Amino acid sequence: MDDLPIGPVDLCGVQLDGPILNGSGTFDAIAARRVFGDALLEHFPFHCFVSKTITLAPRQGNPPPRLFETPAGLINSIGLPNKGLDGFLEHDLPHLTELPVPLCVSVMGFSRDELAILVEATAAREEVALIELNFSCPNVETGLIMGADPTETARSVERLRPITEKPLIVKLTPNATDPAAVAHAAEEAGADAVSLINTLKGVALDQRTGAPWLGAGSGGVSGAAVKPIALAQLSAVVSRVAIPAIGMGGVASGQDAHDFLAIGARAVAVGTESFRDPMAGRRIAAELGVISRNERGFLPVASA
Repeated sequence: MDDLPIGPVDLCGVQLDGPILNGSGTFDAIAARRVFGDALLEHFPFHCFVSKTITLAPRQGNPPPRLFETPAGLINSIGLPNKGLDGFLEHDLPHLTELPVPLCVSVMGFSRDELAILVEATAAREEVALIELNFSCPNVETGLIMGADPTETARSVERLRPITEKPLIVKLTPNATDPAAVAHAAEEAGADAVSLINTLKGVALDQRTGAPWLGAGSGGVSGAAVKPIALAQLSAVVSRVAIPAIGMGGVASGQDAHDFLAIGARAVAVGTESFRDPMAGRRIAAELGVISRNERGFLPVASA
């Protein structure tokens, strides 16, 4: 597939050639470049690349096993392994800036002070177009999950907003009592966009022992099984906020992507499907283009 038959997208003032992103941590562009070489750049599967989530200090991640396949998806317990802020800026960012699409850097801190350091350092780099705030961890100052409580979310965004004029995207947790209220709080505090959903908490058991299979005990459920939940939460969020929403959760085909866009997403992220097919984003974009052209009457639609 050479040309992706879908139109450009304005995401918070950043111009994308189309609406397909990757879910943070689901596509290692640096490793893929080592495997596929420059062919990856010529046929890059996304219109914007979202980095693995980085933290202030390096993290080893969770103990293995880290992945468990379900009948309709995946449970992952990766644990955000990364080189830390300094390691990312020195070792990863130079490689990611060679990608042919805008770069969004995902950050996570365990306090608003940590988040402020991460946002200031990444926003200062010209190569970074957008910043995703992964609010899925507990604030050590309050014990609350930052993205599950509207007040906590608002205070975090209010602290970060004056640091940079670059777009801030708040990644919402599906485990909030009212994700739409959290999204509204983020918007009121100055967020430029929201993305949803993150994974749902799940447990897999070792059938021999009855003990948890994953090394960390539990993990995040993703894949086809979560799509209806994602669509429901996206619908509630877009009816509550005016800022763009990036939809994700079980996107494995052009029809899946179309469903998220039809509900009101500005863009769509592909996650679990990239584990099965590293070029899934490109295929999904092409399929979405065919659906869009059919709807506009450019191609004949098969009769039932």
